[in-house]
Amino acid sequence: MELSAGAPIRKNLPVCVLDDDPDQVELAVELLRNAGFPAVGTTDPHEALRKIQLGGCRVVLVDFKMPAMDGFTFLEEALHHDPGTYVILVTGYYSVDSAIEAIKRGAYDYLCKPLDFPRLAKTLDELAAAFSQRTEIRQLEDKLLDNLQFHGIVGKSPAIIEVFELARKIARHYSNVLITGPTGSGKELVARALHQLSPVAQERFAVCNCSALVDTLLESQLFGHMRGSFTGATDTRAGLFEYANGGTVFLDEIGETSAGMQAKLLRLIQNREIQRVGSPEIKKVNVRIIAATNRDLRAEVLAGRFREDLFYRLSSIEIRVPGLSERREDVPILVQHFLKKYGQAYGKQFKGLSRRAQTALLQHDWPGNVRELENVISGSAIAASGEFIDLGDLPEHLQKPMRRGFVPAGDWRPVPLDEVRRIHIQRVLESCHGNRVRAAQMLGIGRTSLYRFLKRANKQAATAKVGA
Repeated sequence: MELSAGAPIRKNLPVCVLDDDPDQVELAVELLRNAGFPAVGTTDPHEALRKIQLGGCRVVLVDFKMPAMDGFTFLEEALHHDPGTYVILVTGYYSVDSAIEAIKRGAYDYLCKPLDFPRLAKTLDELAAAFSQRTEIRQLEDKLLDNLQFHGIVGKSPAIIEVFELARKIARHYSNVLITGPTGSGKELVARALHQLSPVAQERFAVCNCSALVDTLLESQLFGHMRGSFTGATDTRAGLFEYANGGTVFLDEIGETSAGMQAKLLRLIQNREIQRVGSPEIKKVNVRIIAATNRDLRAEVLAGRFREDLFYRLSSIEIRVPGLSERREDVPILVQHFLKKYGQAYGKQFKGLSRRAQTALLQHDWPGNVRELENVISGSAIAASGEFIDLGDLPEHLQKPMRRGFVPAGDWRPVPLDEVRRIHIQRVLESCHGNRVRAAQMLGIGRTSLYRFLKRANKQAATAKVGA
């Protein structure tokens, strides 16, 4: 019995027939080819797995009872090699329970012998149509991805579109801008977009991480220094404000600066003048300043840790970049963007994520925001061996997500807020295996703030021990 002539899309669905009976293989292959499906056959499960790994087939028709490897074992191996493979199990001992078990384990269908070829044809036609539709969707998504990029920032959620629109409005007119948002949300990308859209886009864009340097080195980095002005100053150097004169300077983590540095920055903004360390000469500069912070600077001003006059100078225009938890609808498009980026970087062709991997990513809270998502996709792209990234390619903490929920009433006890903060920071540090930089990113605070808190906590612990 032959299958009826199929639609042209059948030619895009290669099928592999696996059975320990060569006659059954030959018969099924012939029928499938007559129906318009590219078909190959084998009696060796390992050869079928190699074809899957090399992308030689999209569907495998598998006999459940084989001496070399049973159907469930083959199913597990096939999905491990390529989560996008469709496996149809065929058995002479059909039961509803075994069919349900097969579907639960990832099989696409479960058929009984002798094969009902019209039903098989219908199943394969459904797969061919779905496969063709996904190909078209992927092509449309690639085009859409290009339209959803704003100077390197990707998103379609209302929250991020609002950022794009505000950046477009102010780019030509700003002199000082404050960008706020949690760590890893993309504040530097917004700063670069502002510069690229500004009238000084052809001039230099200089970046300084204010939390990475102690005050003396930060002052030298920004304002420059004269030879011999301090130990190690073996030559005269211009600072970033001179280097980017006419362009833009991006001051990241401005909330980490000391009171003395804040005073120097205020003078620069007010007078557009700089003075190199160790030099009496005052120089005029014309730079646009973009500052960024993950802190609440209004709260810092009220606490006396940030100058109010500097805050108002910087925040005449403020752009708030939302965290990934506020724009969850952007996760799929960001995943697609990073898959394309790292697929090209590593010389791999990815078609997407398996359903299990997609579910894991969508359920995650992303405390590290877009930066964390990019790191996950980058690492998974290295680990993946097939066309799809599967759950096993993701980091371990995403494979087995922590169960979230309320603490049972019986375990709850009232504690001071300082104690809650201490416990939370300790748990984050443990989850980061003691990596303080990573912990600071997850907590959404600067490294300096974390170091200061740990130092204070250690002092309090030592005092308590002495008192005891």
